[in-house]
Amino acid sequence: MSNLEFDVAVIGAGPGGYVAAIRASQLGLKTICIEKADLGGVCLNWGCIPTKALLKNAELMNFIKNSEEFGFEIKDYNVDFSKVIKRSRDVSSKMSAGIAFLFKKNKVDYVKGSAFIKSKNLIEVKNISGEITDTINCKNIVISTGSRPRMFPGINVDHKYVITSKEALIQKQAPKSMIIMGAGAIGVEFAYFYNSFGTEITIIEMMDRILPIEDKDISSELGRNYRKSGIKTLINTKVISADKKGNGVEVKIQKKDGTEETLTADIALNAIGIQANIEGIGLEEMGIQVERGFIKIDNNFKTNIDNIYAIGDVAGPPWLAHKASAEGIALAEYLAGHTNNGVNYKLIPGCTYCNPQVASIGLTEEKAKEAGYELKIGKFPFTASGKAHGIGEAKGFVKLIFNAKYGELLGAHLIGPEVTEMIGEMVLAMNLEATGPSIFKSIHAHPTLNEGIMEAAAAAWGEAVNI
Repeated sequence: MSNLEFDVAVIGAGPGGYVAAIRASQLGLKTICIEKADLGGVCLNWGCIPTKALLKNAELMNFIKNSEEFGFEIKDYNVDFSKVIKRSRDVSSKMSAGIAFLFKKNKVDYVKGSAFIKSKNLIEVKNISGEITDTINCKNIVISTGSRPRMFPGINVDHKYVITSKEALIQKQAPKSMIIMGAGAIGVEFAYFYNSFGTEITIIEMMDRILPIEDKDISSELGRNYRKSGIKTLINTKVISADKKGNGVEVKIQKKDGTEETLTADIALNAIGIQANIEGIGLEEMGIQVERGFIKIDNNFKTNIDNIYAIGDVAGPPWLAHKASAEGIALAEYLAGHTNNGVNYKLIPGCTYCNPQVASIGLTEEKAKEAGYELKIGKFPFTASGKAHGIGEAKGFVKLIFNAKYGELLGAHLIGPEVTEMIGEMVLAMNLEATGPSIFKSIHAHPTLNEGIMEAAAAAWGEAVNI
């Protein structure tokens, strides 16, 4: 057994933990990271990265189906679904190995095992057999243990017929039919992927629209595109139960009017939210406060114990990898005594990588009105974009929301081709408190999809020339 001493001990090597560890080490703090599974956490191994690999396959699948539009006649083709899955897993493995390289490059110590906080300055690490392999004495502890799919009474996940996102990533073949419970980012992304490979999809959402946290116009546009693709969506509908039945599943639902119905499919995906990984790491024993299932922190990510901190999913919403990384960097700089402004949670973009893609930042139209702003709103449809037509993706729009009094950008909501790449311009614009005129007076290259941002801003001021 090793006895180790460090300035900072990070529990969890996901996008929050590994980033915090690297930045702390860069700033001169002797740092160790403890991870019981694979480096990169859920995001890299079972979330963000492997799903994007699968969605690229879905994009290619849809190209083959519609190849005649581009002058290609592909009559016969075979799909080896196992290779589709293998490519996704290979991408994750490669990226996980990359984090090990970054740890070595930045002089971050790493130990594999389960961490347990024994005191405010002591962590025990156990191997898979439950034996203590290391004791770590440290000045500061950072908890970044992430999250997992949320479980609900009545939804009996058996990981074979009623599955989570993890099993959805490693199916041996595309099922003939799938019921997806939950129409957030995870639900709609898997709906697009499996629909592309011929699975009959039904999405069930308790709220009044899919992607309910997005602007209503965005949700409506995605819903219209999904219906056109043959994806069935049941909104204002509650899942009562989901169970294996024979060689498939039965999902009982309740509609808004109270009527109940039983749906059947080959498989059902539970995509209704997440819950924090707070068990078995010593929180209760240490008296670390938990609120609504997540660790309670202050503006400096500190728990109720002075030298113990929490970042990422385990510390609450928004549950996004880039939010966790931003918190990791801000915390490392705080621990090193550097002045920083923490994380501006109003400027965290959200992205959903379905087709059409969705990206947003700031206030929705509804929230902006509730806040009492007088608004200028500009929209630009990609049907008016030469670049969008050129790449065969002329669908969706850019919607920008401005404060009419001062002209500053309050929110940006995009749906269409490559908008998850375009949102970066909007993040920068809001961070610099850009106004509508400053956006549309900035010359955008032609032909590009980004011109849609310029045109939408111009439309808000009645100066658009291409719509």
